Formats: sequence, structure tokens, C-alpha cells
Amino acid sequence: MIHFVGAGPGAEDLITVRGQKMIEEADVIIYAGSLVNPGLLKYAKEGCKIYNSAFMTLEEVIEVMIQAEKKSQMTVRLHTGDPCLYGAIREQMDILDEKNILYDSCPGVSSFCGAAAALNLEYTLPDVSQSVVITRTEGKTPVPERESIASFAKHRATMVLFLSTGLLAKLTEQLICGGYEPDTPAAIVYKATWPEEETHICTIETLEETAKSHGIRKTALIIVGDVVSHNHYQRSKLYDPTFTTEYRKGTE
Repeated sequence: MIHFVGAGPGAEDLITVRGQKMIEEADVIIYAGSLVNPGLLKYAKEGCKIYNSAFMTLEEVIEVMIQAEKKSQMTVRLHTGDPCLYGAIREQMDILDEKNILYDSCPGVSSFCGAAAALNLEYTLPDVSQSVVITRTEGKTPVPERESIASFAKHRATMVLFLSTGLLAKLTEQLICGGYEPDTPAAIVYKATWPEEETHICTIETLEETAKSHGIRKTALIIVGDVVSHNHYQRSKLYDPTFTTEYRKGTE
């Protein structure tokens, strides 16, 4: 069996209990060394074979899995955050399907959750934004035209951008072109939940300048929207004393 496991956003203690147990039981671990905290490997049992996929091709990763299966060994494929977001897991699963190798997924805490925690931020505030767009700026990997930054910007919802720190000039242009005001609040969160975590509040028009002044070129999330400032929002109806719910009677 192959287990795709979410390693969490960075901090060792933010892996799930299930994920840690799978690491402890694994005979083979293939981890995304460019992003996964190597401290998680301390949970591996003695004799476990560990591979860093940062130095491997897809074909080499699959071959390790195949050889482990032939020996009836358990493999953990350890991805950063939650594997369902920019984890490149579908291409692995499709090959495993072709080879009739069983697999499953163990969810993890995504870095976009870690970034919100770093800022003590709520992405969805009543009367401000009730939607979160998780996307990336087009770089070497294309983005469908219907999912361009500018098209999403028209909604002015909260936006969380992965893999975009090296493309901030392009990102800024597209955000403003799409409909955000240049002074819309924004934030850069570098290595959320890691010991070296940094958070910087700015605006859309100062994103590139802020990143440059702090030497941030990668491994950061960009958050855009009025929720970053969270100065004006409506109180939640759920805890409003005038509001009647299934569990209590409101005053009105």
C-alpha cells in the first residue's frame, strides 16, 4: 500500500496524528525534501529507507514504490501541507492505477491555514468576504485563461496565492487590472509555522517592494483582500443575542 501523507505547513507538531502514525510504520518514505520539514523523519523506524524526491524524477519515485510493493513493504509518500493543493499527486496515482497498486490519502494542514494562523486572520468575514480563492500566478506552468488572476480579481474576494513570490510585478499588474484597488490590503507570509516564519502587511501596490526589502524570493504565500485589515465587518449572526438558532431562543 502507498500512503500519500500531508506533512503539514512546516512545524513538526502540525502533522496529523494519523500521518505521524503512518510515518512510524513505514518501511519506505519518499519525502518532498525541498519543502517538507526533515524533522518529521525522526519518527521513522530503524531500517526505514528514506528518499528525497527533490533529486528524483516522477519515474524514479514510481520505481521506488514498485520495488517496495514487490517486497510487501509499506510506503509513505510525504508531501508538504495537504497533498491535494499543488501536490502533483494525480500523476502518481494514475500510474499506480495502471499498475494495480493500491494507495490512499491522509490529509494535512495546508500552508494557507498556517498563514492565516500566523496573522491571526479569518479569511471569511461577514460583509467583507465570504469566499476564498486559492490560486497561483502563471509561470512555467500555464494557468487556464478562465482562471487568470485578473478574472478572479473581479470578484474582490479573499485571494491566497501559492507559488507567486517570484512573480510579484506580474501579480500586482493583474490584480489591479482585474479590479482590486492599488491600496487593497495584502500580506506576505514567509515559511508559515516554521521557526523562521515572517509576516509582512502591505498593500497590493507595495507587494514587490515589501518582498525585496525583506529578501523574500520564494516559500511564501501572498494574501490579498480587505480581510487582511479586518477593520470593518458585521458581527456573526450565530452568536448574536437577537438571533434564534436550533439551540437557543433569540431576544427578537
